[in-house]
Amino acid sequence: MDSHEMTRRAFLGRTSIGFGATALATMLPASLTGAQSADPLSGLPHFAATAKRVIFLYMSGGPSHLELFDPKPALTRMHLEPMPESFTRGQPIAQLQNARLRCFGPQFRFRKAGQSGQELSELLPNLGRIADDIAIVRSMHTDQINHDPAHTVMNTGTQISGRPSMGAWITYGLGSECDNLPGFIVLTSAGGRNPQPISSRQWAPGFLPGRHQGVEFYSSGDPVHYVRNPPGVTRAQQRQTIDAVRELNAIRNEPLRDPEIDTRIAQYEMAFRMQTSVPELMDIASEPRHVREMYGVTGADGSFAYNCLLARRLAERGVRFIQLYHRGWDHHDNIVNYLRQCCGLCDKPSAALVQDLKQRGMLDDTLIIWGGEFGRTPMVQFKGSAPGRDHHIRGFSMWLAGGGVKGGVTYGATDELGYAAVVNPVHVRDLHATMLHTLGIDHARLTYRHQGLDMRLTGVEPARVVDEILA
Repeated sequence: MDSHEMTRRAFLGRTSIGFGATALATMLPASLTGAQSADPLSGLPHFAATAKRVIFLYMSGGPSHLELFDPKPALTRMHLEPMPESFTRGQPIAQLQNARLRCFGPQFRFRKAGQSGQELSELLPNLGRIADDIAIVRSMHTDQINHDPAHTVMNTGTQISGRPSMGAWITYGLGSECDNLPGFIVLTSAGGRNPQPISSRQWAPGFLPGRHQGVEFYSSGDPVHYVRNPPGVTRAQQRQTIDAVRELNAIRNEPLRDPEIDTRIAQYEMAFRMQTSVPELMDIASEPRHVREMYGVTGADGSFAYNCLLARRLAERGVRFIQLYHRGWDHHDNIVNYLRQCCGLCDKPSAALVQDLKQRGMLDDTLIIWGGEFGRTPMVQFKGSAPGRDHHIRGFSMWLAGGGVKGGVTYGATDELGYAAVVNPVHVRDLHATMLHTLGIDHARLTYRHQGLDMRLTGVEPARVVDEILA
């Protein structure tokens, strides 16, 4: 081979640090490799897993823990009184900086639910019915106080843009159990106040091989652009085209040995198989009426309810990481009205997903995570006549279910006003470490060498598995 024929990627692929080639070989379908899918890193999983897949119900905008999961009688008693400066001195506050800070008591009542007696908002009656199946973490905290960088922290473990998303890390580590769908799929819905856009880099592969990119499915119209053949093109003709392109790529790759060309071949094959699998996936007409009613689904309407039902169908088909974004939880004003809207759209289908998986025997090996990028302040924010709450990073709540998580557990606590996590604080890194643990992965050992460093989802700062919420 002439020296100019050897690309940099090909050189790396032939050396001991050919991570791209290693990951690719494990992700190519059996039809191309002649072997069953394997783990891209030797020794994975590191130990027995309790979960095979993850469904992340992402409440984009920052749900208020103070109205949903974390009752604060002291905050109620101090309603509209000055916020004690001892709580806020020197702390980052997004849009209340230099404002006169007043306490804002919870706007809805809390009720004990289930045999465990977990305290949940009256806005979450359906979640209350599955209280014994969920673990509520009241002591979450994060690093970034504005939406986009906070999304980046929750999705990639760092505020630095361009790092791999958690779904990409998981499919890189474990591959996919599905031959005709991507291993990492994203669905979005909207409803509530100010549904801000979500950047596609939140599900990007970063420096990992491109096959680990999350694929966004649209829940109304065509789920994937150009998934259908154009008029006049039959499936047989499409098969011939794919075969011809694959042969040409293979000829070109013989001297180059470029893993990215092999990746492209595999992507063409996946796209061809998706032309059959995706339309069947999105058609829920075969679902029994009682199942659709349980979710509150009326059809392929792009709602969070429809996406939750699709999430179950994706899980059944072996998709490894499924992420559902619901945009509309950014409640700077009129929090009473907008919380009613968001909970009305998300409470029933979230609970239905847990119930449905449990009835099918799938909850035990499916980890469900529910929450947003941060919480809301204990202080009032006046915008017009209807008050709301500002962004808050020092303390907020999330819940988990299935996949080896204990049900009926409330873990951690914020202070008496709900300002800071003070008992068993759980950072986003700890959430990631715990998620990976349920999948049989030691977060410190899932690495990828990039720019001379062994990079990982949980970064270099300490991260711990929250064993107390695991069965």
